[in-house]
Amino acid sequence: MISQYIISVLAGWGAGAVTGIIGASAAAVIVPVLITFLDIPTFEAIGISLATDVVASLVAANTYRRNGNIDLKSGLQMAISAIVGAIIGTWISSYVPSAGLGGFTGVAILLIGINFIRKPLHQRIQTIQEKHKNDPNINNVKRITSSILWGLLIGFIAGFVGAGGGVMILLILTLVLRYKIHVAVGTSVLIMAFTALSGAVSHALYAPIPWDLLAFAVVGGAVGSKMAATFANNVSEEKLSKIAGVAFILLGAMTITDGIIS
Repeated sequence: MISQYIISVLAGWGAGAVTGIIGASAAAVIVPVLITFLDIPTFEAIGISLATDVVASLVAANTYRRNGNIDLKSGLQMAISAIVGAIIGTWISSYVPSAGLGGFTGVAILLIGINFIRKPLHQRIQTIQEKHKNDPNINNVKRITSSILWGLLIGFIAGFVGAGGGVMILLILTLVLRYKIHVAVGTSVLIMAFTALSGAVSHALYAPIPWDLLAFAVVGGAVGSKMAATFANNVSEEKLSKIAGVAFILLGAMTITDGIIS
């Protein structure tokens, strides 16, 4: 039993570190670790992941708030629609076999890792912003519509695979709403806390959650997120993207393999 708690804390810490450094979801770490080492059903692992996302995201968001890098007002439409999408995604995931759901999660994590390896996130954002900075077809109505539709999709994915959607939210805030990168990261992490909360509550309603493991994972997530925020200030964005990419690919492959074996 003690070993389970240690694994939960370490998984939470790793998840919090990923969230604090690059704003990615706890699902990338917690879900594969709990499935592989503790044999936790995928649906329950996703619930723990989402709950850890809430705390880790709030801790990270507080750091950005202190530096004036959060603007929730412009992203409110996305936050609301993402919550709706998360509820729908959770409902559908409750009908997917555990092995199949683990496979979906693994593929999602694997693709995230490949994208980080191919091109760092901040470079991808800057390239697209430069390409479309003078586009006359982009107006406020289209921005609002896009943020709502993308919010639904992001929320759905959050509820389905247990990812808070931080990276996806970041992309929409920068490419659609034209946030500066620092403000986009802070705002996306805060929005992710709400989407993850919606998904976590929905998961708790559909299946029992091991509250003891959840508590240890959440504590680890809070500590990891706080430590990562400090570490990130001394490491380049490109290096962080490479490190995260390698970690995601390994974790995704591990989850897919476990799903095939089981």
